Amino acid sequence: MADHLPLDILAFGAHPDDVELSAGGTLVKAAMQGKRTGIVDLTRGELGTRGSADLRDHEAAASAKVLGLAVRENLGLKDGLPEDEEKALRALIAALRRHRPRTVLANALHDRHTDHGRAAELVHRACFLAGLARIETTEPDGTAQEAHRPLHVLHYIQDRFREPSIVVDITGAEERKYRAIGCYSSQFHVPGASEGQAEIPSASDLATPISTPDFMAVVRGRDITMGRYIGVTSGEGFESRTPLGLEDLGHLI
Repeated sequence: MADHLPLDILAFGAHPDDVELSAGGTLVKAAMQGKRTGIVDLTRGELGTRGSADLRDHEAAASAKVLGLAVRENLGLKDGLPEDEEKALRALIAALRRHRPRTVLANALHDRHTDHGRAAELVHRACFLAGLARIETTEPDGTAQEAHRPLHVLHYIQDRFREPSIVVDITGAEERKYRAIGCYSSQFHVPGASEGQAEIPSASDLATPISTPDFMAVVRGRDITMGRYIGVTSGEGFESRTPLGLEDLGHLI
């Protein structure tokens, strides 16, 4: 799934489903407003306890349709992120230059899963380096890419609670977010979810903290909690390492 027109928002995730869980509502709401959105997954999640990389490819494609994405790509880096750092950064820089997003969303700065914090740092660095013209990258067809630096880099909040810098109102988009999460039937217990259900995990698959029936209640509860920060029904929180600018205070909720 690829489209080379510039994106308004490009979200990166260390694994397929990272973005859906923590920023899916933000992407849905942006798409509802006519903005162009996309996801670039760094890995296929092949080290995951449940499912398989092939199944997660299918689930990610199904989720992309629910989210209304213009673009979804997978960089094919090794799960666990043991890659050569320059290789990973160059792959990220090329993706940023290809899609030229205004805003980038990235993994949590610190989290239970060690891949999340490392992916956050790699994306943060790549967003700066992508603006340096002397770093040369090309498209798959050999065409030279132009430098591009996103205006904003925001880090979504994942398993561990972190105090948000900003909260996005996702009221009205939350049910599509949960449908997108439900596409990952190999990973989550979501009653009635079928969009991505090409294969049912076998009884021998081990249970994980995210495969229990209670997990989606945690996701919904976090969205409600974030929404309460700004006086709305549901929200998603993000951290910023740099100050954020407003045209005027009227943009504040």
